[in-house]
Amino acid sequence: MSILVVGSVAFDTLKTPYGVREKIIGGSATYFSLSASFFTDVRVVAVVGEDFTAEHERVLTSRGVDTRGLERAKGLTFHWGGEYGDNLNEAKTKFTDLNVFENFNPQIPQEYADTDYLFLANIQPGLQTQVRDKMPRVKLVGGDTMNLWINIKRDELAETLKRVDVLLINDGEAKMLAGDQSLPRAARKVLEMGPKAVVVKHGEYGATIFFCRGAFGLEAQHPFRAPALPIDEVHDPTGAGDCFAGGFMGYIASKPELTPLVLKRAMFYGGVMGSFAVERFGPERLQSLTREEIDCRFDLFRSLTHIH
Repeated sequence: MSILVVGSVAFDTLKTPYGVREKIIGGSATYFSLSASFFTDVRVVAVVGEDFTAEHERVLTSRGVDTRGLERAKGLTFHWGGEYGDNLNEAKTKFTDLNVFENFNPQIPQEYADTDYLFLANIQPGLQTQVRDKMPRVKLVGGDTMNLWINIKRDELAETLKRVDVLLINDGEAKMLAGDQSLPRAARKVLEMGPKAVVVKHGEYGATIFFCRGAFGLEAQHPFRAPALPIDEVHDPTGAGDCFAGGFMGYIASKPELTPLVLKRAMFYGGVMGSFAVERFGPERLQSLTREEIDCRFDLFRSLTHIH
């Protein structure tokens, strides 16, 4: 099975308590692609500038990611700078240079028409809708958004949510989108906007998936919670959420049938990939990671919820 991600391939300049990195490869599509590539074939649609070299692209292609959808535009690549203090759950943005990403208009290569799964990473909701409508034959659509779009593009986002099967957002975004500070109520209100399921990420505390009644063969409507594994040293949390999405969607795409059990296991694999991502700066840990390490940590995650 194949999965297409549409989002940003960017450069990040980061400062955390563990050090500084200048202009390392980042972006939602980068982290998602690398994470999902451990489970299934991945294709990417994004835009980069003239400063994005063949060496940068090899970060993706070395993991087998199909980069034929990577548009090269005149100008500079999207560049974000941020700093993390003692609270590693929140970054302080120093600068955001959209550069070529400002005029990003996703074009889906004809070769991607047979894609099985689609993930709409964090881009303008109007663009997410356009991409979704160009891919009517995909089996399942996952999506992400952020507080900016909730605030300034709510009507466009509402249209996108009607076209998304699984929405992945954090606690604050779920409450903001629903206008409700109770997370269970907020999740139910978001489900009423269109998705069949909402995955709410709690950072270092794991994630919860909420379902519409009857979705994915579930008779009941009970949510499912996956824990997070305590990490001794979080060097850089920047791509954790996108890596969670990549592990979650990648695992789903690797299975012949979508069942409640597959969805629950996907929650664990999402947590596994997020936990590895934060151990080093940028995608460094993902570049040295093995599938054996992933499966060992999956067993460890699962043991947290079982009494032996």
